[in-house]
Amino acid sequence: MDYAGLLIFIVIGAVAGWLAGILMEGKGFGLVGNIIIGIAGAIAGGLLFGLLGLIGSIVTAIVGAALLLFLAWVITKSKNQS
Repeated sequence: MDYAGLLIFIVIGAVAGWLAGILMEGKGFGLVGNIIIGIAGAIAGGLLFGLLGLIGSIVTAIVGAALLLFLAWVITKSKNQS
């Protein structure tokens, strides 16, 4: 992957994190946190859906980001209850 492809991947992940934060309705970690998790979610979603042979960068990034936001919310919620 070249630098332009990596930059596009990061931008898609950032947008996906922002959108996933909106979809999760208050379970996010603020704009910056959602963007960082969105980038990680784009990587996770890309790997997951890439293995399944599905196409669509923004869709996979949103799904991956939403999944990671949910998992991070569950983990932080369980730590706060301890």
